[in-house]
Amino acid sequence: MDLCDINEIKQLLGPNGFHFSKSMGQNFLIAPWVPERIAAEAELDGQTGVLEVGPGVGCLTVQLAKKAGKVIAVELDKKLAPVLDITLADCPNAEAVFADVLKLDLSALVAEKLPGLRPVVCANLPYNITSPLLSAFLDAGCFETMTVMVQREVALRICARAGTADYGAFSIYVQWYAQPEILFDVSPECFMPRPKVTSSVLKLTARKAPPAEVKSEKFFFSVVRAAFNQRRKTLANALSAGLSGYTKEQLADAIRANGLDERVRGEMLDIQKFAELSNKLSEISE
Repeated sequence: MDLCDINEIKQLLGPNGFHFSKSMGQNFLIAPWVPERIAAEAELDGQTGVLEVGPGVGCLTVQLAKKAGKVIAVELDKKLAPVLDITLADCPNAEAVFADVLKLDLSALVAEKLPGLRPVVCANLPYNITSPLLSAFLDAGCFETMTVMVQREVALRICARAGTADYGAFSIYVQWYAQPEILFDVSPECFMPRPKVTSSVLKLTARKAPPAEVKSEKFFFSVVRAAFNQRRKTLANALSAGLSGYTKEQLADAIRANGLDERVRGEMLDIQKFAELSNKLSEISE
């Protein structure tokens, strides 16, 4: 069975009354090289336990099951249950879990379903919940790598460096916890239904330690969010609007103390500079 063949997909879906849902971000792969390469890039082996989200008809799931010790595929659409029963019948190490992944305790799911295995994420993510999903994976703190397909613009934003238009608070958030790398692009023609945008497969490798030292991680992210909430403003003015308890003079002094021009914008600061600034501001409030 070719799970990337349009006719075979339609034959599988038709009898089960399935209809593609925009609200669920459903776009199924119809180019077999894509799931094959995603599974290869994930560097799986028999000691790997994979969490997949949004398996669809299971074309990626089958490829993952060929390489990994076990695959847990979380699917929201229960209409796909009889389809996955068929397509995963020859994959005893693959299990479908029907649930809203954003409501699951991912670390508990990994402990229950993938005990003793090296946990990773590998998925063609539903585009409508990409950011909260990535946040959930990173916050769970249990995945060594996350090899995921996302919209190219999201991948560029995640990998962006200071001083570029794509750089923002989400770039810093992801890069704080992981090292991102864009592996390859996937054109709209590789999906059914065809999306309007190009996709990218992104690999996030979890960091063993943060890339900078901060006195308070919570406060560090408060400074980052404040800097980008009004990114057209100078850093001093953005912080003045987004942080309470500081005078404009104190903020300007802290910025200058870190070797920066007080007229600089937040998008020009890399993670290290934001860490130094948050630590300086922490000193002032002590």
